[in-house]
Amino acid sequence: MAALTVCLLGGESSGKSTLAHQLTTQLQGAGIQTVLVDEHLRSWCEAAGRAPHAHEQADLAREQTRRIEAATQSGAQVVVADTTAVMVAVYSEWYFQDTSLWPEALAAQRRLDLTLLMGLDLPWVPDGLFRDSAQVREVCDAILRRELQGAGIGFTPVYGQNEARLQAALRVVGARLGMPLVSADPAWEQGTGRWSCENCSDPDCEHKLFTGLLRQRGLGSEPA
Repeated sequence: MAALTVCLLGGESSGKSTLAHQLTTQLQGAGIQTVLVDEHLRSWCEAAGRAPHAHEQADLAREQTRRIEAATQSGAQVVVADTTAVMVAVYSEWYFQDTSLWPEALAAQRRLDLTLLMGLDLPWVPDGLFRDSAQVREVCDAILRRELQGAGIGFTPVYGQNEARLQAALRVVGARLGMPLVSADPAWEQGTGRWSCENCSDPDCEHKLFTGLLRQRGLGSEPA
């Protein structure tokens, strides 16, 4: 049986790494064989002590894809990827005005089963190394949405603070695995028949939030 591949995307300081580790630990604790693929770009920057140059981006993207694909052959039931080549393509476009990485990155993204897009409800926190600003995080989010939607690649936004975000992600992963990983949402238990907005992970529910936003940034059409 092929592993379920779950990838986390989002701009800097959007909670990808924290959630990836939490999700992996929770799944392993539930007896589900889970492998975590860390962000290669981040570890490369830490080792080099600098951000990559334009000509180094393609190899970084391909290595991230290679590591994810290798993990799917490990015998695990679930592979959790703390980002994909798509994020390298985002940074290449924003920092170097280079869009050449998109075709290969999107092709690799299509091979993954579940894409979780980090909501921007967490505070932006500088790391003293490579993070630029909350504004850059928003721009990267807009570019991600534009490219994923333009390529017809589905994604699920995940919001919430601390445990709430983990529970939101577990609901989505559990649905794909065909097993409940968290208890029912209180709104459903109370018979209201709808999720509360802060726990919603349906991209359709974001429509009003983002209508016109991408147009204002000049980064593409609004979400469908």
